[in-house]
Amino acid sequence: MSRIAKNPVDVPSDVEVKHSAGNVTVKGKNGELNCQLLSQVAMEISDNQLKFQPTDDSKKSMALTGTFRSLVNNMVFGVTTGFEKKLELRGVGYRSQVKGKSLNLTLGFSHPVNFDIPVGITIETPSQTEIVIKGADKQLVGQVAANIRAFRPPEPYKGKGIRYVGEHIVMKEAKKK
Repeated sequence: MSRIAKNPVDVPSDVEVKHSAGNVTVKGKNGELNCQLLSQVAMEISDNQLKFQPTDDSKKSMALTGTFRSLVNNMVFGVTTGFEKKLELRGVGYRSQVKGKSLNLTLGFSHPVNFDIPVGITIETPSQTEIVIKGADKQLVGQVAANIRAFRPPEPYKGKGIRYVGEHIVMKEAKKK
């Protein structure tokens, strides 16, 4: 069994976990998340802790046990604290602004880019060159950040584009005559 699966998931008192027919539902102050457990993984709830065990001795079920333990742990963390990703815009005239249920981006194209904010995600723009994406679902927060970054990924010559905060871009040297 994986080392990760051996550690139990601690459930805070304000989080409600339901397990029925292979479906796990975690409800907390930031929302409700669902996950479908596979038949190779067994989960038991005891003393505000979730413990995971493989149902058989195959390699696949042992690996899936650690995977589902991490997924449920991320669900518990998401409904209590939440996840966030920060993006920054670098480039002359690059701006971002939240208008209602959409993110309006000016990225040097001949037209503005409008990104519809999905349900369960909140996007803030503390300044015109910063974007903060928050939500309870870790996968959805990361996917939204990747979709926004894909509009104008950082280019290697001047470094212009949308990048994650703290991301290091390897700069190339310009062609010499």
